[in-house]
Amino acid sequence: MSFDEKWNKIMECDRSYDGLFYTAVKSTKIFCRPSCRSRKPKKVNVTFYETISECIEAGYRACKRCQPEIEHCPQIDLVRKAAGFMVNHLNEKIVLQDIAEHIGVSPFYLERLFKEEMKETPREYLEKIRIHKAAFLLKNSYRTNLEICYEAGFRSPSNFYKAFRRVENCSPSYYRKSFRIKES
Repeated sequence: MSFDEKWNKIMECDRSYDGLFYTAVKSTKIFCRPSCRSRKPKKVNVTFYETISECIEAGYRACKRCQPEIEHCPQIDLVRKAAGFMVNHLNEKIVLQDIAEHIGVSPFYLERLFKEEMKETPREYLEKIRIHKAAFLLKNSYRTNLEICYEAGFRSPSNFYKAFRRVENCSPSYYRKSFRIKES
């Protein structure tokens, strides 16, 4: 790849080039992944290296934001922490602000990052895991639909029924009946 091609990839923050080359900035003595979202340097201050060891030998240190020396992308850890928080607090009222404060980022950044990595918003993910819990309870317990609604973390039955139909393409009662017939 030419210098200009690599330059275009860092300007686009293209993740598909992470690990193929590293961007070293002469003025700051820092090296980054091509996907790093930090402020872009002046073109004249940039040098590209193929490996991390070349960057270190040339006297550069790793960026604290994109952490190129870590094998996986650090944003994945943030998304995993957010997902773990939602799973562990499923029965509580959770808002994006709570999740963002727990992992130490802004709500806007969390939502954008979560959507980028998981292909759904935190709200959609939370709804889906609540529905999966409700589906499990419908199959494996004799609790009423209302009890399951609240146990899965929904605040109102109407939201529960709408969400269940959207995710499972049927009502909770029909879902339960279809599994009772299969067991017989």
